[in-house]
Amino acid sequence: MDSAPRTPVTAVIVVAAGSGQRLGYGMPKAKVPLGGDSILTHALRGVAAAGIARQICVAIPPGDPELHALCEAFAQDLKAERRRAGHAGDGGQLPVVTIVDGGATRAESVRAALAALLPATEAVLVHDAARALTPEAVFHRVSQALAAGALAVIPVMPVVDTVKTAEPATGGGAAIAPELVTGTAARETLRAVQTPQGFELATLRRAHDAAASFDAGQAAAVTDDAMLVELLSVPVYAVRGASQSLKITTPLDLIIAEGLLEGPLGARWVEG
Repeated sequence: MDSAPRTPVTAVIVVAAGSGQRLGYGMPKAKVPLGGDSILTHALRGVAAAGIARQICVAIPPGDPELHALCEAFAQDLKAERRRAGHAGDGGQLPVVTIVDGGATRAESVRAALAALLPATEAVLVHDAARALTPEAVFHRVSQALAAGALAVIPVMPVVDTVKTAEPATGGGAAIAPELVTGTAARETLRAVQTPQGFELATLRRAHDAAASFDAGQAAAVTDDAMLVELLSVPVYAVRGASQSLKITTPLDLIIAEGLLEGPLGARWVEG
């Protein structure tokens, strides 16, 4: 009888160094309150609840004592929960929580976290703290694809809106409207990408090493880690994401996330 694939030793990088300017709170996005706790606290709880991480490495804004203390408190809470559940010393996996200073860009934050991973790490999931309500099942689907042999895997959702390409209107057209439609994308093949994105560690490190030499224009064109891996011609697989894995970027996103938390079943258990 065939045995199940071995799950690689996995770390989860939580990128939480964003400024949060579009949320309008005047503070880093990770600190913004959501359902009585910070966005980062919800994200960390989701990672821990998934139970796949040997290490959780959090990239926060440099020199932010409040977020550093929040991460330290989360690590202590994990230990306290383990003791209350009577699992102390049972050999179970209690993740190591590591805190690093993020960089000016998302890629720099990820690279800082990669440098802090434990030596035994084989696979890494990169997760945006702003997707604080991602269900545990999404983490499991990504992890299972890595265990099955994928070097790179991302969670996605089908695009339900019609998507047009457009360019700035010129000449007399500019007096009518600012843009002119140039085409309609084939919606059937479009996917909206979410996190956590999973990678074989060596593959992601190779991709970031290659990107370290990018000029400003090239760097600005890269919006996620999967793009860097695609540039290496490494196949990137896709698994199903979840509708509640919304990225909290605007005040409306925050309202929707609050509504999900107040729902009768709780955000992490409602898939769709």
